[in-house]
Amino acid sequence: MKILVIEDDTAISELICMNLEAAGYAPIPLFDGLEVQRRLENGEDTDAALALVDVMLPGRDGFALMEDLQGWQIPVIYLTAKDDVLSKVHGLKAGAEDYIVKPFEVLELLVRMEKVLKRTGRGREKLLIRDVVIDLREHCVTKAGKPVALKPMEYELLVALAQSKNVAFSRDELLDQVWGVDYAGETRTVDVHIGKLRKKLDFYDVIRTVSKTGYRLEDTV
Repeated sequence: MKILVIEDDTAISELICMNLEAAGYAPIPLFDGLEVQRRLENGEDTDAALALVDVMLPGRDGFALMEDLQGWQIPVIYLTAKDDVLSKVHGLKAGAEDYIVKPFEVLELLVRMEKVLKRTGRGREKLLIRDVVIDLREHCVTKAGKPVALKPMEYELLVALAQSKNVAFSRDELLDQVWGVDYAGETRTVDVHIGKLRKKLDFYDVIRTVSKTGYRLEDTV
């Protein structure tokens, strides 16, 4: 799935693209607003599922690019250091699906991307890891064609990891994403659910423990 990464800071662009590739996306890095406008006018990258757009760009800023991207019905998430209320309101009123202020956590970006893609009808309906299929529409999991009974939080944890495969997340990040920021339990809850997922799906070599961090779902096969 093609994602436009419109960001003039090379280091930030590389970081975003690296994480998107690890999560199974196909990022297209672009660094100049006029370059983006020209490519779209020439019919290039018009099949992108989503655009991550910085506001402060050379040539043509991110707000001005909204019209170009909307012309091809490409949803926009702004990723910017402009954290004032007027900029946020401007971006959202112009048609952005979301507005994320830098610095941001990778997990937050990936989760918000999935939500925008789902809301705009571009989300992935099924996730495949080895012989396991996660059907996001039906909320069910099969392994080698046979149903696997997962409890609600086991399913949500699996989806969170699978949607961001090959990306390492801390226990606290997974708690916030799956159980919610108001959850008052301990991080051991994550460990217990990871253990159950490994056993039920035979994912002992798929869901990896990351030392001093948390967990990562690896999909290299």
